[in-house]
Amino acid sequence: MLRTTDPAPLRRLVPLCAVAAAVLAACGGGSPSADEGGAATLLSSSSPGKSTLFVQVPGEGRPLEVTQHSVTAYPATAAGSGATAATQDLLTGGIGKTGLGAPLPPAYADAANPTAAELRRNALYSNYRGILDPSAAGGYGKFYGPNVKTDGTVTTDEGLIPGTEYVASLDDGSGRKRVVMAVQIPDSFDTERPCLVLGPSSGSRGVYGAIGTAGEWGLKHGCAVALTDAGKGIGLHDLQNDTVTKVDGTRATRAAAGALAQFAANVGDAALAAFNAALPNRFALKHAHSQQNPEKDWGKDTLAAAQYAFVALEDHFGRRGTRMHFDKSNTLVIAGSASNGGAAVLRAAELDRSGIIDGVVASEPVTEIAGANGFGITVGGVPASGFKTLADYVTYGNLLQPCAAQAPEAAMAELSVFNFMTIAGMNGRAQARCAGLAAKGLVSGATLQAQASDALAKLRAYGWTAEHERMHNAHWGLGNGPILSAMYPLAYGRFSVLDQVCGTSFAAVNPLTGDPIPAPGLAITFATANGTANGTPATPVYDRSPGGSKAWQFAGSASTGVLDFGLDTALCQRALVTGTDPVTGAPLTAASTPTLAQSRAVQAGIAEVLVDGDLRGTPTLVVAGRSDALVPVDNNARAYTALNRASEGRKSQLHYVEVTNAQHFDTFIPLSGFDTRFVPLHVYFNEAMDRMYAHLRNGAALPPSQVVRTTPRGGVPGAAPALTAANVPPISDSPAAGDRIGFSGTTLTVPQ
Repeated sequence: MLRTTDPAPLRRLVPLCAVAAAVLAACGGGSPSADEGGAATLLSSSSPGKSTLFVQVPGEGRPLEVTQHSVTAYPATAAGSGATAATQDLLTGGIGKTGLGAPLPPAYADAANPTAAELRRNALYSNYRGILDPSAAGGYGKFYGPNVKTDGTVTTDEGLIPGTEYVASLDDGSGRKRVVMAVQIPDSFDTERPCLVLGPSSGSRGVYGAIGTAGEWGLKHGCAVALTDAGKGIGLHDLQNDTVTKVDGTRATRAAAGALAQFAANVGDAALAAFNAALPNRFALKHAHSQQNPEKDWGKDTLAAAQYAFVALEDHFGRRGTRMHFDKSNTLVIAGSASNGGAAVLRAAELDRSGIIDGVVASEPVTEIAGANGFGITVGGVPASGFKTLADYVTYGNLLQPCAAQAPEAAMAELSVFNFMTIAGMNGRAQARCAGLAAKGLVSGATLQAQASDALAKLRAYGWTAEHERMHNAHWGLGNGPILSAMYPLAYGRFSVLDQVCGTSFAAVNPLTGDPIPAPGLAITFATANGTANGTPATPVYDRSPGGSKAWQFAGSASTGVLDFGLDTALCQRALVTGTDPVTGAPLTAASTPTLAQSRAVQAGIAEVLVDGDLRGTPTLVVAGRSDALVPVDNNARAYTALNRASEGRKSQLHYVEVTNAQHFDTFIPLSGFDTRFVPLHVYFNEAMDRMYAHLRNGAALPPSQVVRTTPRGGVPGAAPALTAANVPPISDSPAAGDRIGFSGTTLTVPQ
């Protein structure tokens, strides 16, 4: 079957009255209505000349409309670099274990004019490697990978998985919300024991963002997999040329793409022309500029993907002459993903009043918690700090991390590409950041060392711990502070790209000067970009830098007169979140920069994404790395575990596993210095999925909450010995007393 835009499945849905029987009186018409119980409900409606599929999810006043774009069979007849449906598979795009492990992606026949099939293949490659450690020494091909069977047997197979993929997008009727979904149905799907894995993307990634986590696990187990970008993804609008990314990954002008665009900024032609004249070569990003605050809907979008998956399964087997019905009553559903995807599956379970989800696995989840709401945390008997939202701790860290990285305790002894502050003159700019913070009274100390140590102490009090001190250098140097501080306030405030909040924009930049330039290679961004402004190709640009617009690495500040990574911009971003001037503490006003109205818009958006911790008794495994400096456990996994107990009490079915020597980015482990110090958290995501599956299928007990104590590989940075089973011991069914995580009342007690 070739890739096609195929509305036939939607027409087939109309006779399946059982799907919507609870809420639809007849299949031949009627209007969609909300389910009184708040459950996600399928509704189908046919009118003359039109067939439409709707899904109703909690909190939506009207059903969401699903447009199906393609149904494609991937027979996986042979591994290789070919990019047609006949040579691809569901998991690897046809390149197999060897191709996913290769340091370079498959080549395009013409990189300036890639086909949708080529882009899909390479998107699978980059998204798989963007989450996992793809090195053999780090565990790929032995502890995980397409060639590793579900029982752990390591084979010489390439691990291709044949099956059929349904691709659709979700809208709320406004034409502005665009959520891309892909339902993958492996040929090994067992209709006698149907199962479905929900995989919302991690980070800001596109629809294949969870292919290496939920995707690989689910497909290997013969489950259907419902992937979704949850309103994020590779929606890159090149404003200068007015081109956008389409759902299939190819690019076109905004006018030509129309409703097939993953995202297009809501900007009129005259306003766009004026913007381009003032700020040429800029981008609008889907996550930052959709004006939807997509994070508030991550849970709803995950439930909607589940409902679309049931429809796809019915159609898939209907095409083969087997009339079957799939829903929560006969299909095992596990929601499992990492990072932002981990947040999405937890939020989906919080919303899931009808019991669609049977179990949840959340790895390194970003959980938005504002304050210790009826709970506490102790670590080794010492009360923990933290309990901040992402926007709060990210903008705070963005201010202080470049200075804190200068402290002796934060030094990275090994030569590493992530030892960013020691190269390209960055040390001087970081030292200038310390001086600027000291001059404004934000850190104390008369010397650089004293200022840096004070900045580090302030970070400790904000939720980071001793395990993170040598990570501040790496994480801020990678741009996570500038990237997230630029993007998330824009998303929360629902700002237009025209608003120029805090004088920040996004562009491709000259790597030597930081000047915005015309973007190269836009045709393949669906496969290379990750939805953020990480430099492929978009980078945060500070347009108020003295002397003109500069990328954050090259930016200065008017208030200091020096290159300091744009301290003024960082202060502005911080003020958006707090509502006060970070230097004076004075409340923002209508005339301040940023304005009070802008800050209130951001704070309103943050309020929309707060979790409540009530998982309604759903069996849940949360797995997190103690060394996670991007999503510190005190602010996230630990805090959510405590909040859940405060919400559900002893009815809680949440089990928490904290892994020592594990951090947020497994993909960094092959790099010098990370390889000797860190183990892959992904090993424990897979084990958690195995444990949850055994619990739901066979009644096996979930493991007690615990600390898993791993052993780093050690050795020479850049040449650490290969990972062994001794480095990554399994989760224990009976952990030692000194490893047990428990509660004293509503206080989570974590052993040191």
